Amino acid sequence: MNQQPAIRVLPELLINQIAAGEVVERPAAALKELLENSLDAGATRIDIELLEGGTKRLRVADDGCGIPEDELTLALARHATSKIRDLADLERVASLGFRGEALASLASISRLTLQSVATGRARAFRVEAMAGALSAIEPTALAVGTVITAEDLFFNTPARRKFLKTETTEFSHCEDAALRVALAAPDVAVSLTHNGRRIWQYPVAATDLARARVAAVLGADFIAAAVELDAQGATLGLSGFVGLPRYTRATRDQQYLFVNGRFVRDKLLTHALRQAYTDVMHGQRHPAYVLFLQLDPALVDVNVHPTKTEVRFRDSRAVHQFIFHAVNKALAPSAADVPRPVADLSRYVTGQAPTPAGLDWQRAIQAPIEAMRYVMPAREALHRVEEPAAYYGVLREPSAPSRAAAEAEAEAESGQPPLGFALGQLHGVYVLAQNRHGLVVVDMHAAHERILYEKFKTALDLRQVASQPLLAPIAFAIAPRERELLDAHESLFTALGFALGDLSPNEIAIRAVPALLDRHSPHDLLREIIDDLSEHGATRAAFEHRDQILSTMACHAAVRANRQLGLAEMNALLRQMEATERSGQCNHGRPTWYQFALGDLDKLFMRGR
Repeated sequence: MNQQPAIRVLPELLINQIAAGEVVERPAAALKELLENSLDAGATRIDIELLEGGTKRLRVADDGCGIPEDELTLALARHATSKIRDLADLERVASLGFRGEALASLASISRLTLQSVATGRARAFRVEAMAGALSAIEPTALAVGTVITAEDLFFNTPARRKFLKTETTEFSHCEDAALRVALAAPDVAVSLTHNGRRIWQYPVAATDLARARVAAVLGADFIAAAVELDAQGATLGLSGFVGLPRYTRATRDQQYLFVNGRFVRDKLLTHALRQAYTDVMHGQRHPAYVLFLQLDPALVDVNVHPTKTEVRFRDSRAVHQFIFHAVNKALAPSAADVPRPVADLSRYVTGQAPTPAGLDWQRAIQAPIEAMRYVMPAREALHRVEEPAAYYGVLREPSAPSRAAAEAEAEAESGQPPLGFALGQLHGVYVLAQNRHGLVVVDMHAAHERILYEKFKTALDLRQVASQPLLAPIAFAIAPRERELLDAHESLFTALGFALGDLSPNEIAIRAVPALLDRHSPHDLLREIIDDLSEHGATRAAFEHRDQILSTMACHAAVRANRQLGLAEMNALLRQMEATERSGQCNHGRPTWYQFALGDLDKLFMRGR
């Protein structure tokens, strides 16, 4: 029988190397820790130098408060820090670093040099560490701050070094870490040099620091297609920039979320943001944003993981709802309130494309549109209409115009509305309209779908979904499992405007449908709702996915292609778009309209030349 090995205390070097496996798994992790120390030291300038992706050499120089001579060796000791003293400090950490592990871990797996001069001191000093062994403290030449140089990462842990990727990959991770710090601290000048070549340098802007830094890091295209956000609650604050739905990415490479200045990857926050984009994001695309969440440090636990990129909130539900509603509101303006996409015709003007027939309608650039005076009082109109048909039927003309419609018409006469007035239809799919800027092209199905969807949501919230009784009930075949779902979700179908009855064990009768479906067959819609309930299961889950059900209903009810509309109907659609939140995209995130500037059209036809 084998004897159990004796329990023993591990050597200090091995302890630090084990810790390094958690804290410094690659050069980017080491860089992140060093940059956070620089920020905690109050640096106003940070210079980063890398060699071979940071594996050969990683150097960070800052102009922070520095480290006194008698604390240099202590700074390289494990669990030694100036940022917390006791449990009370740990429970409300305000600094980026606090664990006291990073420098000790880095010193155990590299050849590290620490140079520093404390504020108010005349002389600078240095100490070196190799595989955890420290040299004597010596004077050095340094004017201000601290310089830390780590060379030959993982030279004494070859197994760990084998897991590193190529130089290009490791540098990419290091650059990401540097960019996060540049975004988190717009009042700090940051530069990055790799293999002797300056990659980028971000100085401190003279004004509007956050906007200037975001524009420098993410580009002018993001800023042009982003909404600035500043929401304040009782204990929470959210600021930053959220990209509009038309500015989407194939990956999550432009998603930056900071909690009290710390970059985090948190499933709760990511879910809240994804939910805020649900109705306006197309397919598998990803939104872009740079957001800063501020809250009392006592309300968030940052001591969850050694890398400090995971956090836990004391009231996670409140944080989720705050972020969801703040971002959702920022994305919700109507067509009259936000700048709209303008089709780019420049390449046809310069002769890059042979004929206008090759127009790429999906290429769009941001162009500001001045604020318009025409805003239809949608919420007031919602409560003034009395007939269900008028309530939902954007494309129907009631026999007697409501007071809201009369007011809207009078307002339209005094000033041209943002989307202008309809000229006609194109192939039964697009509505062509003229406004003060030129030509507007509207996808009538997508636009109508958004209008109906928003009305459905409002009506369901107010429990005012209108139902249309059918003169002759419609038979609907149903399986036993589907009958169970209908019985379990009876209140949901009633709220949606359906009235169902029994005909036989395998058949039910559809006796009433939502009012906006009175001209459409309800079979397909009812089948899709049942399938959705089957997928989501419980009643609570079904109500949580109610927007998906309402989106399906709106899609079925919206005007279809090849439906011929009169000018009055087309203008009614345009006016409803101007009064509808998120009208720039349909429920699936596709654009609903584009603006073609008159000046670009003039250039296309060489007018004025």
